[in-house]
Amino acid sequence: MKTILVTGGCGYKGSVLVPKLLAAGHHVTVIDTQWFGNFLKPHPHLTVHKMCVMDLQPEMVKNHDAIMHLSSVANDPCGDLNPKITWELNALATMKLVDMAVRQNVPQFIYASSGSVYGVKEEENVTEDLELIPLSEYNKTKMIAERILLSYKEQIKVQILRPATVCGLSPRMRLDVAVNMLTMQALTRGEITILGGDQTRPNIHIEDITDLYLFLLDHPQHVGIFNAGFENISIMDIAKSVTKHIPAELKVVASNDPRSYRISSQKLLDLGYKPKKTIQNAIEEIAAAFKQGALKDEPHFYNLKWMQEAVL
Repeated sequence: MKTILVTGGCGYKGSVLVPKLLAAGHHVTVIDTQWFGNFLKPHPHLTVHKMCVMDLQPEMVKNHDAIMHLSSVANDPCGDLNPKITWELNALATMKLVDMAVRQNVPQFIYASSGSVYGVKEEENVTEDLELIPLSEYNKTKMIAERILLSYKEQIKVQILRPATVCGLSPRMRLDVAVNMLTMQALTRGEITILGGDQTRPNIHIEDITDLYLFLLDHPQHVGIFNAGFENISIMDIAKSVTKHIPAELKVVASNDPRSYRISSQKLLDLGYKPKKTIQNAIEEIAAAFKQGALKDEPHFYNLKWMQEAVL
């Protein structure tokens, strides 16, 4: 049993991760602004604080065995809404948190970076040692946060995950990420709008990315940076996968988003981690939840629109 501090624990990934931590017997403290709500169920070993990570005080970090730092202004469009806030919450907050963790003798720091820090790459296998050429404010803040954390690697065990685009069901759903969005379009409109379509993006099921956080928690000796994405697939092929399960017309329109990249997660696979789920699983699970009435197309499941209207 460990005592874990999870920032962003009410978010898309956190809402799946935190119940897994509790089921494993850990005590969990969650820090989250709850911009998109709180979907965590009460638990005797769970404490949730509605607050910004920038406001964390040393006594709230003290006596934790590990920090899982998930909180950030997530994705490129949201990061561009207010670059100042994005830099404060993604980079400055990370610097304050890791410095506080070191001063409070927290032994382990697990960070949620992003596979998008590589920018546009032509290489077939984008490995962890390639140059980072971030394109957006979001990408840049993630890169800087990584470098800040690595500067503390002699004082605390630093484990950095660069996840692919996550897909699949969560209590705090996101319907603005590729697989989830295209699946919901098919379910609600009978039509999928494809922006471009040739762009290749890496993907990872939410069950696998949250299992990876537990894997790193249980293996603090595996320090450094790890890509986390097991399916490199084009947007067009994602759409075609959706239509295998849900009848829908495909509509292609021009895109001004040039990002096209694939990542290699061989470094993680070599440690013995094996993914359990796929894009196909995510599509099937989303479709089943929608048809059962357990999932609805709700405004707060779209980060950019919700932040524009209700947050910033």
